[in-house]
Amino acid sequence: MDATKAIMDTVDRFRQRRTAPLVLELDLTEGLSEGPPSDPLSAILSMRKTRLADVLEGLRRARKDPRVKALVVKIGGRPIGLAMVQELRTAVVQLRAAGKLTVAFAETFGEFGAGTVPYYLASAFEKVYLQPSGDVGLTGISLEQRFVKNALAKIGVEYQIGQRHEYKTAANMFTQDHMTEAHRESAARIAESVIEQIVSGIAEGRGLAPERVRELIDQGPFIGTEAVEAGLVDRLAYRDEVYDEVRGEDDVLLFVSRYAKGAIARKLPHPGEQVVALIHGNGQIRLGRSGRSPLGGGGAMGSDTIAAAFRAARRDENVRAIVFRVDSPGGSYVASDTIWREVVLTRKAGKSVIISMGDLAASGGYFVSMAADVIVAQPGTLTGSIGVFGGKPSVGELLGRVGVTSESVDVGANSGMFSPSRGFSEPQWERVNAWLDRIYDDFVGKVADGRGLGRDRAHELARGRVWTGADAFGSGLVDELGGLEDALAIARSRAGLPKNATVRTYPRMHPLERLRPPDSSEDKAAALSRVRLEAWGPLARLASELGLPAYGPLMLPGWWTIR
Repeated sequence: MDATKAIMDTVDRFRQRRTAPLVLELDLTEGLSEGPPSDPLSAILSMRKTRLADVLEGLRRARKDPRVKALVVKIGGRPIGLAMVQELRTAVVQLRAAGKLTVAFAETFGEFGAGTVPYYLASAFEKVYLQPSGDVGLTGISLEQRFVKNALAKIGVEYQIGQRHEYKTAANMFTQDHMTEAHRESAARIAESVIEQIVSGIAEGRGLAPERVRELIDQGPFIGTEAVEAGLVDRLAYRDEVYDEVRGEDDVLLFVSRYAKGAIARKLPHPGEQVVALIHGNGQIRLGRSGRSPLGGGGAMGSDTIAAAFRAARRDENVRAIVFRVDSPGGSYVASDTIWREVVLTRKAGKSVIISMGDLAASGGYFVSMAADVIVAQPGTLTGSIGVFGGKPSVGELLGRVGVTSESVDVGANSGMFSPSRGFSEPQWERVNAWLDRIYDDFVGKVADGRGLGRDRAHELARGRVWTGADAFGSGLVDELGGLEDALAIARSRAGLPKNATVRTYPRMHPLERLRPPDSSEDKAAALSRVRLEAWGPLARLASELGLPAYGPLMLPGWWTIR
């Protein structure tokens, strides 16, 4: 009897839990990840990090779920990019409009440091709580550029870099000792566009006039009591006090990502279901497979991986449209062109391609996006940078200072032109500039074709200039302002699918399956992450056997990029 009673009590508690009111939680202490892991190591390292797509899906479902009464978000810890913050703000505002209580809690918005963007996120919530010992670092936006040209010259390193055109300033830190006029103009407009967005958001969220928000920014940072007096914070409280106020005795706490996954699991797929494919392209663009170094260094968008994902989605009869989520500073021109081609072929096959830009989709990140049917970006996305730069460091003097000499046997007038131990000769520099001209001409031409612009207008918007999403929207480089959910809605609409049509992530394999080699270049596994290895010893061979990427020792090669 005791055992039966225990079982019945457990069943009753389970039933009560399934019907009890829910208070959803989101902890942003560790930040958010953009997409699924691209290799086994990334899968392990990101196990504790919440995915943005899961959060957005969970909050979308929560709007219509009567069990969900509130959302509590802890803000702080690792910084989150402006565009991602705007995605979260939109989801929170929509949840508020659905009648749910939304609460932001922070131990501090910048502990004796800047906290403008974290506070901007908090301002979207109905209630904002701050720990009594915390501060509100609402101080505005500062874009700081360091220049190392003179420092490198002191140790005997000189960079030879060409760029197209005056706004392509990514390499200026190596070639200049101050901001050029074009560099300062571009940075000033980016900063002003960003602060306009932040002021507007805070003013709307906190019920303040924009002029008052500007005044408060100039007065910040604020200690806790000052923030309450200024109307920036509703109350000073510790975590336990916040939860006591929000959570009822029978309420169940549940992380948003767990809630989203549970809701998805309850929706069983059926054969022949028409879906939208979601392809993530994160990190610097390179030839080969997506992945990361086991020694660190972040992720990369591999042209083989992304191209194979597009091919798989294009061949799948159940895929009616594709959303390509791009968060990248650019990288290899050739790799970007490979991905661009797959976007073009997918559209020719009759499937719409919708771009959803993350925090950054600039240079090569814009190159892979420009041929799509629709480009969606957040106002705070950094995009454009339509241009190119390339060159190499010359370290011969540095090597000589430390007693390193080098000799070479060259067969071919330009065989050693990429050696970092010598500079470019005049004929070699002419070849460098010919390549830069060709890349820029190709880039601008494809922008003009993809965006329906005249070539002169495309060049005017290019010249290497970085734009915020808000300004890019005004110039026609971006079609819509919004986030991933907006891009998915556009894809569903264009494909004639219902508003709740399933989204399927490509490539469609579990990370551990990536340990096996693909059967062919058309195999689904070819879309996954097994990067080309440089043969630099037993560690690389071991990593290869395990299916992990590896990188050789740090080098100073020449490089050609459209960052």
